[in-house]
Amino acid sequence: MSTPRKLEVAEQDILGSLRRFFQSILELEDIGAILAPRRLPVQSVVMPALIGDTKFLSETDPLAPAFFLNAARMVSRLSRKSLGQKIAVVLRPCEIRAFIELVKLKQGSPDEILIIGLDCLGAYRNSDYRRYATDSPDSSTLKFFFGALSGSPSVTEGIDLTTACKACEHPIPTGADIAIGFLGISPLDHLLVQGQSPKGEEALSRLDLDQTAIPASRKEAIEALVSTRIQARDSLFDQTREATNTLDKLTAYLAGCVNCYNCRVACPVCYCRECVFTTDVFDHEPFQYLQWAHRKGEIKMPADTVFYHLTRLVHMSTACVGCGQCSNACPSEIPLAELFRATAIRTQRAFGYEAGLDPNAPPPMTVFREQEFVEVVGLSE
Repeated sequence: MSTPRKLEVAEQDILGSLRRFFQSILELEDIGAILAPRRLPVQSVVMPALIGDTKFLSETDPLAPAFFLNAARMVSRLSRKSLGQKIAVVLRPCEIRAFIELVKLKQGSPDEILIIGLDCLGAYRNSDYRRYATDSPDSSTLKFFFGALSGSPSVTEGIDLTTACKACEHPIPTGADIAIGFLGISPLDHLLVQGQSPKGEEALSRLDLDQTAIPASRKEAIEALVSTRIQARDSLFDQTREATNTLDKLTAYLAGCVNCYNCRVACPVCYCRECVFTTDVFDHEPFQYLQWAHRKGEIKMPADTVFYHLTRLVHMSTACVGCGQCSNACPSEIPLAELFRATAIRTQRAFGYEAGLDPNAPPPMTVFREQEFVEVVGLSE
């Protein structure tokens, strides 16, 4: 286990301390750039930005409850080919898990990537964050931060965490090279920094950070948060399964789908270069629609929406990390994240697998196990 270190918070300026830490990382000679959430020069938008000049770090905001996209796909694009130098990336835990899945799917490489992860308190929907953020972005972020730490993330009336965040049982950045923690810590005094890989420990060894110890209160705070989220998750899954446990219910659940495919585009691990639903396979002839309308009496337009989501469920349930971006991107506000997670948790449990948690665990159906599902295939010794 690596030695925990202390990131001092000068003058109770948490964001300033994080920005100075990012600067120290970017100034390491082998780091060419840092990808971090940065406030754009437009109102209430926080997006990943690849920063090569330290002066642009002043607007980074990794604690903002804004999650406009899952940056794992950006990291995948940056790591497909060798750059000759490392890139540091600041990611949420679900983004780390998504990137790990993409690496397993040969869509990226961790070799030149230094992952910096932070404890995650969750995020608001895109539209809610725009309503929440004020003309003083740092103040908005810290208001959320301390509210969430105290157990009240709904610091503005009518705005709450996304359901995906409330049901996420993995708030700690497992899989990061460098983990920054504040749960169970006194964040106005210091943050906890720890190398979780040889790569991360080597980078930290070049920074001037004092050693510290992990207080027992951290484990207690993490366990309490995880327990709360698991309860919310299980309740959410029960409600979702009840709402979709027949074909008629599922059809009603997905009735608002307009075939925009935003959910597919937003999903960080839906990586196919060509989706069957954007080919001519589902470009039916006009007379076919007319025939179906006569035979059935009516046909919902656009057609094939339920089939589209069932296909994605089959395709993605083994790799779903529960980031919630499918729901975030849906113009009809269909609770897709709930459906995908409720399905994915059963699929992954069936294979003894959790997406993105173990970089060395092979994805389901990529290896042959002689004793797997013998009750299904009918094999016996």
